[in-house]
Amino acid sequence: MENGLSMVLNPHRGSGRPERMECFCPAAAEQVRRFHQGLEGYQPTPLARLDCTAKHLGVRGIYVKDESYRFGQNAFKVLGGSYCLKKYMEEYPSAARPTFVTATDGNHGRGIAWAAARLGCQAVVYMPAGSTAERLEHIRRLGAEASITPLNYDDTVRFAKAQADENGWVLVQDTSWPGYEQIPTWIMQGYLTMAQEAAEQLGSTRPTHIFLQAGVGAMSGALTAYFRNLYGDAPKIIVVEPDRADCLYRTALANDGQLHTVGGSLDTIMAGLACGEPCGVGWQLLQYGADAFLSIEDRVAANGMRILGNPAGTDSRVISGESGAAGFGALCELLRHCPEYAARLELKEDAVILCFSTEGATDTQRYQSIVWDATIRPE
Repeated sequence: MENGLSMVLNPHRGSGRPERMECFCPAAAEQVRRFHQGLEGYQPTPLARLDCTAKHLGVRGIYVKDESYRFGQNAFKVLGGSYCLKKYMEEYPSAARPTFVTATDGNHGRGIAWAAARLGCQAVVYMPAGSTAERLEHIRRLGAEASITPLNYDDTVRFAKAQADENGWVLVQDTSWPGYEQIPTWIMQGYLTMAQEAAEQLGSTRPTHIFLQAGVGAMSGALTAYFRNLYGDAPKIIVVEPDRADCLYRTALANDGQLHTVGGSLDTIMAGLACGEPCGVGWQLLQYGADAFLSIEDRVAANGMRILGNPAGTDSRVISGESGAAGFGALCELLRHCPEYAARLELKEDAVILCFSTEGATDTQRYQSIVWDATIRPE
């Protein structure tokens, strides 16, 4: 690990175009966005232009899509949850008021609870061990039945599935496995609104690099497919994970045709990325479209939070949570402390980088502890 991160280049980049690529093309994204535009409170989230910070770091441009403004839910996940529930109700119109169940670190469950309430449906949400009380209460305030389990994230997913099977509920996860792919694909398509907005806000500016943080790889897979469909092979797409839950990085490193998992407590401040088992649908898209996979220490994400909260010069401040700042934090680490890795990724003076801050301060106490007190692992 070099200065807080490790990197592996994707040996399969551009080979074997997946059939599902067309599910994430600009035309599909426009259909998804029309749905979101019809929801009360829809507004495109801001794209922050960090010119002073880019100059300080030695590149031409840095843009950060700020998802803390999304439907008042402080994170992008509501996009996937709302679109998926809409598609489910269309596909199964006779399913009167189903109960939706999910496992979540916080943001996904909050999005499912928000969307279910608008459909007049019940949501049941299970959270992994270590989830914070504030994130739990955000979900409960939306009317969902929510609780914290003693399990890690992946085992909580299995528990949610067992509860769905036992009670006749509908499992809504953005991770996939054989026989469970349609619902994750709908969720992933929901994330395209964020990508389509960013592309339109960039206008004629074309990014040379796109940084995408990953948990199971659903969001990063969907956006990788979208940007490959939109821009072709030109931008380098870099996927960023916590070093204690880096299942995609390990899968790319092994290069043996198998998905690789990470077990144990998955103890990282990047709670939204603390997932040890890859999404199969997401991996197919990433294997084709991503250029590199990074595994980062917690302090890299923490530094990303601090820099976004206090950018250079007159740049706009972005409030970004632990998971939301992971991609930007990795970019800063590469440009400031990892010249060899930066060179391999062609992060040069003419680079224009797009990052996604996928959440705001979803746990205010933790945000303050990390940004104010320089604590990496707040109690």
